[in-house]
Amino acid sequence: MAHLLNGTSNPLRSPAAPRRLRRFFQWAGALLGGLLVVYLLVAYVIVPRIWRKDIERHPDFSSAPRITHTSIGIPGDPLNVALVGSETDVVLAMTAAKWFPADPITLRSSLRIAVSSILRRPDLDAPVSDLFLFGRKQDLAFEQPVGDSPRQRHHVRFWRWDHLHDRREVWVGAATFDERVGLSHTTGQITHHIGPDVDAERDRILSELKEAGQAQEVYWVNGFHAELQGKNGGGDPWHTDGRLGVVVLALRTNVVAAGSNSPAKP
Repeated sequence: MAHLLNGTSNPLRSPAAPRRLRRFFQWAGALLGGLLVVYLLVAYVIVPRIWRKDIERHPDFSSAPRITHTSIGIPGDPLNVALVGSETDVVLAMTAAKWFPADPITLRSSLRIAVSSILRRPDLDAPVSDLFLFGRKQDLAFEQPVGDSPRQRHHVRFWRWDHLHDRREVWVGAATFDERVGLSHTTGQITHHIGPDVDAERDRILSELKEAGQAQEVYWVNGFHAELQGKNGGGDPWHTDGRLGVVVLALRTNVVAAGSNSPAKP
């Protein structure tokens, strides 16, 4: 009992005690330092990269605009379709689906479409009026004439978005049908009046791209439009089910390979 009272067996008074404490604190410090390094790597390197890759693979269309605008800021046609691919992919896919690139608006092209409308002769690359998104007019525009006059036509405008889908470019578009030529209800200028069913034009593009073998994947963004009806810059009413149709275009190597297996034409 005396040896307990005089502390000869007390481990804290042992000569090895300071060394054990130092080792303990060194071990604890190393553990805390390692945990700090792991936290910094996870929070500032790994997780941001995961989020970045997820955004690139599945873009958040909730941050995309919904409506185009005219040059003076009047709401234009609603966005209803998106294509994923390079500019070359878009042009080749749309032309394969029998859509024709529209000419830019110039005095010459404007006179040509006016003459074609009067004489009721087709104009496969008639110009379309400019609408604006992201502070610029459309990057690409395509059309399909109806009958023998450019008064009626299917057409779509595309703008390149600054988001990626699986490391490929995204193009958001507004597809509408020109029913007739007339005076704008808002400005009185001569313009094409669109049909109200913009979903039919969206569905047409998706269907024709699939039939032409240009679609790698087709999916829908439900609830893209909260407002299901409105009027465009010419005062024409439109309505929609609110969905955005997205087409991931087939890679050109896949399209070429598929085409090489098709039977030769006589």
